[in-house]
Amino acid sequence: MTDFNSEVTSDDKLWAALAYAIPVVIPVIILLMADKKDRPFIKAHNVQALVLGVGNGVISGALSAVFIGLCTGPVIWFYMLYLAYQAYQGKLVEIPVITKLCKDQGWA
Repeated sequence: MTDFNSEVTSDDKLWAALAYAIPVVIPVIILLMADKKDRPFIKAHNVQALVLGVGNGVISGALSAVFIGLCTGPVIWFYMLYLAYQAYQGKLVEIPVITKLCKDQGWA
């Protein structure tokens, strides 16, 4: 995790944290807000939160027939709350696999 540049506002931090805390819903809302979606700090966190939220839903849904599916959803959700805290502190987080995927695709 690295610190982002000094142009990050408290509003940026709040929206980035909300993207992790309420996955899929808030990232989609941010994508529809012209003034938010192009802010570098929000964009970097928003894309990761969207991919992680959708991935969590797919994994939990696919594994819901077995016990492990019931455990992975809450574990990932708590991890996302930790990421929300880090984003609110103004830090850019590195999520294994997801951060590289988002950067390679040019999404963040």
